[in-house]
Amino acid sequence: MTRINKVAVVAAFALISTTALAQGVRTEKNMSLALANEAAAAAVEACAAKGYLVSAAVVDRAGQLKALHRADGAGPHTLSSSRRKAYTAASVRDSTTALMEIAQKNPGAANLGQINGFLLLGGGLPIRAGNEVIGAIGVGGAPGGHLDDQCAEAGIAKIKDRLN
Repeated sequence: MTRINKVAVVAAFALISTTALAQGVRTEKNMSLALANEAAAAAVEACAAKGYLVSAAVVDRAGQLKALHRADGAGPHTLSSSRRKAYTAASVRDSTTALMEIAQKNPGAANLGQINGFLLLGGGLPIRAGNEVIGAIGVGGAPGGHLDDQCAEAGIAKIKDRLN
């Protein structure tokens, strides 16, 4: 190998290394505490307007609890169920209703509910800023997952204009 070729190879490796380091830094959008609280409160209010006493949890993109609201009179189990639904939706970046249906129809996915912290019941929805999942909301306590979903949707709708 000539000296010029050796210099070219070394330069190429240096460029690749520099490019690899640059790819290691990421910029992520995150939800503020104020938005998380507003979404959770709106979900609880939407359910209360229909006569359902629920809890609503909002988690960040890593599934860590950001906000938790419990309606007066909501059952104690609603705290855990709402948090687990939010965690599940953030983890899979999809609704818990969709994941539940997949687990019911696909024997290979039937054990998804055994993952620590997961809950395969309706009521958990990812929260997106554009196409990026920045968190999730979970609602528990309405008489049916589809109703929990509706209240979670109301929570997201309340903050949707500020998610981009």
